[in-house]
Order: sequence, then structure tokens, then C-alpha cells
Amino acid sequence: MAADKIDLEIVTPKGKALSVTVDEVTAPSVQGEFGVLPGHLPVVAAIRTGIVTYRTGADSKRVAVGPGFAEAGQNKLLILAEEYAERQNIDPVLVRKELAEIEVKLEKVLAQMETTPERDAEKKQLIDRENWLAAQLELHGDPPAATMRPFEEWGPPPPAIVEEEEGKPSSP
Repeated sequence: MAADKIDLEIVTPKGKALSVTVDEVTAPSVQGEFGVLPGHLPVVAAIRTGIVTYRTGADSKRVAVGPGFAEAGQNKLLILAEEYAERQNIDPVLVRKELAEIEVKLEKVLAQMETTPERDAEKKQLIDRENWLAAQLELHGDPPAATMRPFEEWGPPPPAIVEEEEGKPSSP
């Protein structure tokens, strides 16, 4: 490997999905997208579901990854992701069909007023799957309509609920 290149590896639970030498990489972290160039300082980042773009010369390629972690070093970027997809392996008709099914299930879960740990886990699983399917469609070039759900997990914690006692003002 030349000193002005980056070794990019993407590994999933199924094994090594991608191993290429590139000039530049952009990946989605939970804090926003980040880029890696040769000579990058060491960093570890949590990866959210989204699109990884890498460039070699004038040729740019994109792949979809699920949530995971990335470790960047001087001339290497290792991404450990739960999912991985390349554009040519995506059937948009099947993905859209599954996305419609997930959205129906998710609307039923969100409509229920009572929250339980099981329901919260089911909601998280459905949102994670919805985000993965949306990333595949975005990679294919036909993204679904945006939702307000993708970042619920990483937002600020909800404010504490303080009940007022009779005759006493409430204070947070």
C-alpha cells in the first residue's frame, strides 16, 4: 500500500464484505458524517445505518452499511457493521414491499399508548429495520420519504416528569 492510500475494510457477522485500497472514505456516524484521508489521526466512532462512499482516483463507489463501529488509523479504516449491501445486490421491489410491511407494524406499535420494555424493544427493532431498508433504497437511487424517526435513539434524554403537589409550585 502506498503512503497516500487508505486500506478500507468492512466486516459483518458473515465475514469480510469489502477490502479495497482507496484515496478517501466518507462514512455515517451517530454524530454525523465523517471523512478519512491518508494520514488520519486515530479515531473510533459509532456508525449509524447509512451510505459509505469511497473514492479511488476519479472513480467513486457507494455501499450501504448497518449500525456498528469504525476504527480509523493513519492509513486504514476498519468498519464493523451489522449489515452490508452493494447496489447491484438490491432488489428495490422486494425492499419496498418489506418497508411497507415494517411501516404498518411500526404504526401499530406507535399507536399503542401503553409502553412496556417488550414494546420498546419491538419499536427499536422495527425502526432499525426501517432505517436499513431506507438506506438500501437510497443506495439504489430511489430513497423513501423522510421520517422523523432515524435519530430518536441518539437524541437528548426526555425531561423528567415532575408532578405538582397541591398548593406547591413545580420545579424541575
